[in-house]
Amino acid sequence: MKKISIGLINEKIENGADAFVYECHEIYESKLAEAADAVYKRSDTAPILLLAGPSGSGKTTTALKLDELLESRGVTTHTISLDDYFLPADRYVMKYDKKGRPNYETPDRIDCDLLREDIEKLAKGEEVTLPKFIFSNQTRTWGETLRLDGHEIVVFEGIHALNPEVTGEMGERANCMYVSVRRRTELADGTMLHPKFLRLMRRLIRDKAYRGREFSETLDMFDSVQSGENKYIMPFKARAEFQIDTYFAYEPAIYKSYLLEGLEETAQTYEEFDRFMSMLEALRQVDSINEELLPDNALAREFIGGSIYSY
Repeated sequence: MKKISIGLINEKIENGADAFVYECHEIYESKLAEAADAVYKRSDTAPILLLAGPSGSGKTTTALKLDELLESRGVTTHTISLDDYFLPADRYVMKYDKKGRPNYETPDRIDCDLLREDIEKLAKGEEVTLPKFIFSNQTRTWGETLRLDGHEIVVFEGIHALNPEVTGEMGERANCMYVSVRRRTELADGTMLHPKFLRLMRRLIRDKAYRGREFSETLDMFDSVQSGENKYIMPFKARAEFQIDTYFAYEPAIYKSYLLEGLEETAQTYEEFDRFMSMLEALRQVDSINEELLPDNALAREFIGGSIYSY
């Protein structure tokens, strides 16, 4: 189990936060470059890349960075979100958990038949017309047509991309990648901050800024999200030839200004907040870093904003 202590994080911040940020990015970028090289070498025979990971793992930024890396190697890339294959409202009945909360993690939301058909056609060099899901009214429209013509790769990105019931059995025609937070942060008393709580930090910030959710609403969804991950995502990560750790040790130091005050308030009134205390303690113990030190292509900007990428 890989870990880093809060004490060491604070020491690195004190000795030079800018150098610490750079060090964290170098680790991630080097692993991604290795994966891009391997995908590039197989681009003629494996034109499909299936990229999966749980909510808050940084899949979208990783996919966009892979686009850049592959393009720099002479491979044209097309990234397609599995969200665009969601079934329109008139073909899907939302499922709810025992507490009456909607289940957003189930693969039943995806038009798997259409998705598998399109992946097969693209792998064979045939033309497809891509769907576009309109979230505002839960309908589907149709977008661009696409046909691969050698030295081109389609990246299918989504939480269920490695589930063969969703994307099919592609065999040697596809590369598979799993993206998630793997490393743990050790608190002053030896408690380990589980990777799921760093991903939760990301979701708390994103949900409040871009989806208008209060912290308590995102915490309410935690059990459902975890259940979906354990049932529909984790069982298939072993399919991945490439596993990318999207852990950046500086993240709690960046997120502190976004989360600490609000979570302190939420902790006073939220029932069963105790299970989130390691997350709150990490924010209390870590020193802050000014977000201006982050490059504009940092993965953390997928959640706090200011990225060069469009999400």
